[in-house]
Amino acid sequence: MAHYRASESKREQFRRYLEKSGVLDTITSVLVALYEETDKPNNALDFIKLHLGAAGPEPADAEALRMELADLQQKCNLLMEENKELRNRLMQYEQSPEEGAAE
Repeated sequence: MAHYRASESKREQFRRYLEKSGVLDTITSVLVALYEETDKPNNALDFIKLHLGAAGPEPADAEALRMELADLQQKCNLLMEENKELRNRLMQYEQSPEEGAAE
């Protein structure tokens, strides 16, 4: 009987800990959102992860990643243009010796 009470008090302490840290409220709100979904998702776990924020980076990280992506796309476009220009110049030089050898 004493063992039962000791484990019960540990459970109660843990429940209070979860309540104080806001975990219970957050989980409850996510489960309520899932319950209120008219079109239930195929994967409830993915829905919960998405709504708990475990599915992706933090908003500040996401913004930094968007900026980095835009910068890298711009660099990629510049390099593609440079590559195209260099290929055209190379084609001109490759065609010139053939014309000179024919004469």
